[in-house]
Amino acid sequence: MIRHIEFANLCNFRDMGGYRTADGRAVQWQRLYRADSLGWLAGDDLPAFRALRVRTVIDLRHPFEVEKMGRVPESEGQSYHNLPIEGRRWDVAAYSDALGVARYLADRYLEVSEDGVANLRTALETIAEAGNAPVVIHCAAGKDRTGVLAALVLALAGVSEDDIVADYALTGLATERFVADWRRRHPEAPMWPGFGLAPAEAMRHFLTDLSARHGSPERYVTQVIGLSPDAIGELRRHLLTESAPEG
Repeated sequence: MIRHIEFANLCNFRDMGGYRTADGRAVQWQRLYRADSLGWLAGDDLPAFRALRVRTVIDLRHPFEVEKMGRVPESEGQSYHNLPIEGRRWDVAAYSDALGVARYLADRYLEVSEDGVANLRTALETIAEAGNAPVVIHCAAGKDRTGVLAALVLALAGVSEDDIVADYALTGLATERFVADWRRRHPEAPMWPGFGLAPAEAMRHFLTDLSARHGSPERYVTQVIGLSPDAIGELRRHLLTESAPEG
């Protein structure tokens, strides 16, 4: 199966399937996707996107981002949810080389885990419902807000921390193109040194810190976000294969 799906106007669209779980199963392909801004879909990208038969779009951007950069073009039978999970805006002035990009990003992801509880719960409940699949989750770059939600879904599914970190770091393959496209679209916008980067250590720090605070990502989801055992069970039933694929 193909993980990275090519679009002319998107840099970071990929399938989250194929990851093995602790109980010997695997995340199914073509059930859950992650992406950068779907507001950039246009031209030949539109029939290519519709061919995926996405039923549900979860847009994690702020409403002002949606208004400025657009939302996914409407398709018949497709539901759209704007669920911003970022409370505090990033203070890039707080970044320093001594702190490092990975630590700075991980701290922002921890803020999301604090500020975005209500919409994270709604997003996870939406993903958990089998009838909503295939689902695509996205933000602007498809790495930070999307990375947090993707990590929580994979953790609930039973995917190993190493694979969650690796999935996050795959954004690095899109960084050069994403930065170039962003400069073209926003020629006057300033960029901090870590713009577009997705170092594996950032997700590793985030998961370590989340576990230090709450015991594990799963306990954070159940005790802080409040996702029900029934929802978690449904998520696993429809996202995972019944047995691990051969090979």
